[in-house]
Parts: sequence; structure tokens; C-alpha cells
Amino acid sequence: MEPSYLKLYRCGELKRRAEAIEACLASCDICPRECHVNRLENEQGFCHSGYLPIVSAVCDHHGEEPAISGSRGTGAIFFGNCNMRCVYCQNYQISQDPNHQSSKEIDFHSLAQRMIYLQDDLGCHNISFISPAHFVPQLVRAVLEAVPMGLKVPIVYNTNAYDSVASLRALDGVVDVYLPDLRYASDTWAARLSHTADYVTRARQAILEMHRQVGDKLILDDSGLAQRGLIVRHLILPNGLADSRDSLTWLVKEVSPRVTVSIMSQYYSTYLAPGIPQLRRKISTSEYHEVLKLVDKLGLENGWIQEIDAAENYLPHFDLDGHPFPVEQTKV
Repeated sequence: MEPSYLKLYRCGELKRRAEAIEACLASCDICPRECHVNRLENEQGFCHSGYLPIVSAVCDHHGEEPAISGSRGTGAIFFGNCNMRCVYCQNYQISQDPNHQSSKEIDFHSLAQRMIYLQDDLGCHNISFISPAHFVPQLVRAVLEAVPMGLKVPIVYNTNAYDSVASLRALDGVVDVYLPDLRYASDTWAARLSHTADYVTRARQAILEMHRQVGDKLILDDSGLAQRGLIVRHLILPNGLADSRDSLTWLVKEVSPRVTVSIMSQYYSTYLAPGIPQLRRKISTSEYHEVLKLVDKLGLENGWIQEIDAAENYLPHFDLDGHPFPVEQTKV
């Protein structure tokens, strides 16, 4: 199955898309923050990012869902900075320390070269852009540069789901596999824990748009690798802060009971979370099994569930070499 961005490239649409969305950086409304700073002139808004992409790590990552990582890994491109401020962020070294990222800017040609390195030299099954919501124009430009170099693997968009619907529409046909989070069902908790007071509406709108583009059937090749589709991640938080019942019920009723899900148990107390009483501990066994029962009750049959001890196996530290440790996952 040929990635759809190749067709867009051949007809000139990919170039048109890249130019159109890059122009939006002049008064940036790329993500829901809509800071309206001129990033073409390196003005910075909430995400502390200017014109050039900030790339914190490039690696063959083996810790994603089996349909993404496969046997040779996903070609992970970790963007620096973020448009959210999660107090429990496991990647806080690269997402919430703009000073740490000052030397991580690269030009589009260099980013395209890294994509080809992941594809050809490391043999990765796909290219996965991680935390891309504030770098959508840069992502499109890099794909445009990489196609004539030989890029031919699927593009994965791995996001917190705090995305602009308009930006997602610009990615229609560019992204093959969407991998969004579904973090909260309460804007009160989203504001308190992620400084994102409109997360629920924005994330649900974003997931609906992703579903409109790629449907609810995850298309796999003969090796079980995702070629096109949607995988929705849901991180279980302690003390019911994610409101899994509300979020997963919405997913079934408003998106599809056939949608592929990834239920994640890897939460552990890090960054600012140890100072917040509700977030000081890992999820309990009873909290874990409560969500598993909910998945079964709702009839969600497609996807993966992390093992209860996933938090013990996933301790990324980007100050070392940028390679997160793998996570064990079980088929739903």
C-alpha cells in the first residue's frame, strides 16, 4: 500500500499544502493556543518555538504499539517543546525546558536526511513524528523535502491531541496513521494538570477529524504493521483523574466501537507530580482492572493493553541518549 503523500507530491498538492500552512506561522494559529506571534521571524509563543523545527532525538524506537514498532522499530523523531504543560510529563526534559532545546534547531533538509537515515540505514517501518502539534508546517515541509530523497514509508502522527482541526485538515493525505492521546474528560483537571482549559473539546474535535480522514479500520500489511488508520491512546491516571469511563464511552458512542485503542498503565509520578497528592503514586491494581472491565463492557475489541507493571519498564531520560526504554503491551 503506497503512502498517500506520494500521490500528493506527484500532483503538486504537497508543495501547495506546505506553502499554505507555512504562511500561517506569520500569525501563528497552528495549534489551539492561537498565540498569533510571527514565528517566521522567530517570535515565540506558548510553545517557545520559532521557525525551524526543534528535534530532541532521532532513533529507532521499539517501545510503541506492536503495529507501529514491529520488529525493526519506528523511526521516532521527538520534537522539542510542547503546547501543553503536563505536570507528570515523562518527557519533561525535552518538552518543558526551552533552554535545554536552544541547540536543537535543525533545517528542513537536515530533518529530511534524518528521515531517510531512519528508513534506509536503520530499516524502520515508518516515520513517527512525536509531539508534532506545534510543528505541523515544519513536518509537511520536511516530508516534501524527503520524498525526492526516496521517502516511501508511512507517516505516523503521535500527538497529545491538543491539535487544531484546521492544521489536521492540512495533513489529510500526508499522515497515514494517527496516534492521538485521549487524556481527560474534565477541563478542570486538564487545566490543573496540563494548563489546557479547553482540552476536552479540542481533543475530541481533533480525534473526530482524524477519524474522518482515515476511518476506524486499522489497515495492516502482511506483517501486522499499520499502513493507515487511527489508534487512540488512553493513559490511566491514579484516583480516576483521567475519567476513563467518560472518555472511552465517548469514543465508542461518538467515534466508533471498532476504533483501535491503546490502554496505557505506564503512569508513574515524575517531574512535578510528586508534589501533588493525587498524583504521587502509580495506578493501583484495582484501578487497572476497573478500566479493563470497562473496555470489555464497552465492546472495544481492537488494540492493546499495557501490562500492569509497565511503569516499571518505561523510564525515558533524554539527557543521556534519547532512547526510551521499551514497554510491554498485550493484545486486547
